[in-house]
Amino acid sequence: MAGILFIGSLLLALALCYKPLGDYMYRVYTGTRHLRVERVVYRLLGVQPDSEQRWGVYARGVLAFSVLSILFLYGLQRLQNHLFLSLGMDAVEPSLAWNTAVSFVTNTNWQAYSGESTMGHVVQTAGLAVQNFVSAAVGMAVAVALVRGFARSKTDTLGNFWVDLVRGTIRILLPIAFVAALLLVAGGAIQTFADHSTWTTLTGGEQTFTPAAAASQEAIKDLGTNGGGIFNANSAHPFENPTAWTNWLTILLLTLIASCLPRTFGRMVGDNRQGYAIISVMAIIAIVSVGVTQWAELSASGTVPQAIGQALEGRETRFGVSNSGLFATATTLTSTGAVNSFHDSYTAIGGGMLIFNMLLGEVAPGGVGAGLYGMLILAVITVFVAGLMVGRTPEYLGKKIGAREIKLASLYFLVTPTLVLLGTAVAMATETGRAAMLNSGPHGLSEILYAYTSASNNNGSAFAGVSVNTTFHNTTLGLCMALGRFLPIVLVLALAGSLARQAPVPASAGTLPTYRPQFVGLVVGVTIILVALTFLPALALGPLAEGLL
Repeated sequence: MAGILFIGSLLLALALCYKPLGDYMYRVYTGTRHLRVERVVYRLLGVQPDSEQRWGVYARGVLAFSVLSILFLYGLQRLQNHLFLSLGMDAVEPSLAWNTAVSFVTNTNWQAYSGESTMGHVVQTAGLAVQNFVSAAVGMAVAVALVRGFARSKTDTLGNFWVDLVRGTIRILLPIAFVAALLLVAGGAIQTFADHSTWTTLTGGEQTFTPAAAASQEAIKDLGTNGGGIFNANSAHPFENPTAWTNWLTILLLTLIASCLPRTFGRMVGDNRQGYAIISVMAIIAIVSVGVTQWAELSASGTVPQAIGQALEGRETRFGVSNSGLFATATTLTSTGAVNSFHDSYTAIGGGMLIFNMLLGEVAPGGVGAGLYGMLILAVITVFVAGLMVGRTPEYLGKKIGAREIKLASLYFLVTPTLVLLGTAVAMATETGRAAMLNSGPHGLSEILYAYTSASNNNGSAFAGVSVNTTFHNTTLGLCMALGRFLPIVLVLALAGSLARQAPVPASAGTLPTYRPQFVGLVVGVTIILVALTFLPALALGPLAEGLL
């Protein structure tokens, strides 16, 4: 009953936030007035905020900003030992610095290191925390650009990337993170820059790490659906997530913006029913996933778990099995990557469901911005399939889905499966790749499959039973994160540009209504079938095989 109330109160809170936050984000991205602080930023960047950009220019802005961010963050880590407030930390070795830089800039926040013993204050705040904001803002900007492609007609512009980036950061992410940090402090999370001597005095021990500003880091990492944390234990650490109340707030934050963006989408295309259809698809997939994971974990399969009534291995006793399972489901359905329990300790079916959540493409509700544009791509594929069934040219929101549009949508869908399966195959085919596994057999394969699924889908969570801080895995996982982020973004923006140039097509008797339950069911079915056809062999060799043992 406690678990049901926990889940029900979260759904109620998200439902109450859907309209006001969605409408607010609509006003942010469609307004013409620039705040004074924003005008200062534009002058520093040399940006003309009232100028519009074609999709190619918009894409070049995204890529240029991201490449410069990777170089800056890489350099910051390599020079850490020369920075003030470095806490005596050594410079981060090259392959790990590359992996971490790409990870945070791509909104993945995969961590192959222990945060409290590897990164000093400057890298944590000026490097990683900044990327927690701006990488999420990039995803929101790309989603808004795609929505403009549907909403506009006979134009070759999609807005201004720099304006969308700045507005998303200053008007949306910063204010919510500020309030969330205060709530987390009130709930017991710490907010301090304690040096070594203070930490030793507080604990009476000889530890050499420090609890640097956990509350603010926890707020923005969850709000921007980022997994990076200061502590190796991540959201299981009592300094980051001390109580059941902060656990509830954390789950709300990591699903909040992604769940409200469909409302923004509906407002921008002039039909709120379209937003309700998209959020319905997300909700159905999420509810089924939560149900399967809760059933698998609460059934306590195995001799010892059945004897004590539940499977507690790898769980934090402050949260219990049910709330840990809900957090795990939420963090894999969104591109968050934060964890409050060891996914490696989950049952075969429960752990397999977490992998399947990511293989869906992070769309229920998915990453900040990335979830919306991923779901819209699936909607485009669905109307194309439906059009083939009835022999009509498919249309979505008054735009024809022709050869160019479906090619771009198909390429988008194929990027991450290629990276996941190729990366897993290379790792399993090499002795260096297999050496990271802490288990053999199907469970060991699941560990590697989880890692490359998490990286390629920009999730960032880990199974916790695989040692990936090696040159091989740092390099290959970094490549998966970079390609899994930027190739889909370029394809999304190209699709947006193609749609924006079209003239609107009036609805006819043969037009598929994309706001009815029939369409919602079609999108859910197409999503699950596409993923099942693509990944069933890999899942059969990993979690499904383990579940049958």
